[in-house]
This record gives sequence, structure tokens and C-alpha cells, in this order.
Amino acid sequence: MAITLVNPSGLPTVDVYRQVSIATGTKLVFIAGQVAWDAKGLTVGEGDLAAQVEQCYINIATALAEVGGSFDDVAKLTVHVVDWTPDKMPRLLEGIRRASANLGVTPVPPATLLGVAALDVPDHLVEIEAVAILD
Repeated sequence: MAITLVNPSGLPTVDVYRQVSIATGTKLVFIAGQVAWDAKGLTVGEGDLAAQVEQCYINIATALAEVGGSFDDVAKLTVHVVDWTPDKMPRLLEGIRRASANLGVTPVPPATLLGVAALDVPDHLVEIEAVAILD
């Protein structure tokens, strides 16, 4: 595994991500922002943030598997949520929990959460991009 995840002393411990990732691999993998499309390009979970987050994680796992990777190789996630407000956090976390159970992983790389005005189409509530490092 090319990624070591760390919570340094002096920084808060957050359940859903680690503060630092240390990469030692040689192949960088940049995954385009994933939205809640299924394999046919149809939106999953219209109006349901948790369902869309889950689909985004599934799509990232699919992309990683195609290049011989997994969530263990993810160094950084960036999450874009339409009209973000803190009251949406439980639905975001529910989507991550569902994806974790579905995929059998605990995806906790460093993450940045950004509120955005809109995404590519009105039906999409979240977009998640990933950077991974492979040996």
C-alpha cells in the first residue's frame, strides 16, 4: 500500500477522514469528479444527498479498480456539495456509511468539503474527486 493515513497530535481527530496522507507510490491517479450517474449515465438518487454520495463513492471505487487500485490507495478526496449548509452533514455521512458497507471499505483519506452554487446538471447534488497513489 502506497498510502499511510495519519492524525497528527495537535490536530483534531475526525471520524470520517484523517488529517494527513503520506504517499510512497510511484503512479499518480487523478479521478475526475464523480457524480451520481450509474453505468448508463442515469442519475441515481434524485433529490437524495445520501444516495448520491453513495453512488459517487461507488463510481470512484469502479475507477480505482480499473487501474488496479482501491480506496486504500486514495491520498485525497475533494467533495463539492450544492448549496452546502451544516444541517446536510448527517445525510453526507449516511452516504459515506452506506458506501463503506456496500464496498467493504473504510474510506478515510484527507478530504476537503466545498459548498458550490451548482454542478453540471440540476439533478446532481454532490461531486467527489479523488487522487490516488499506486505502487
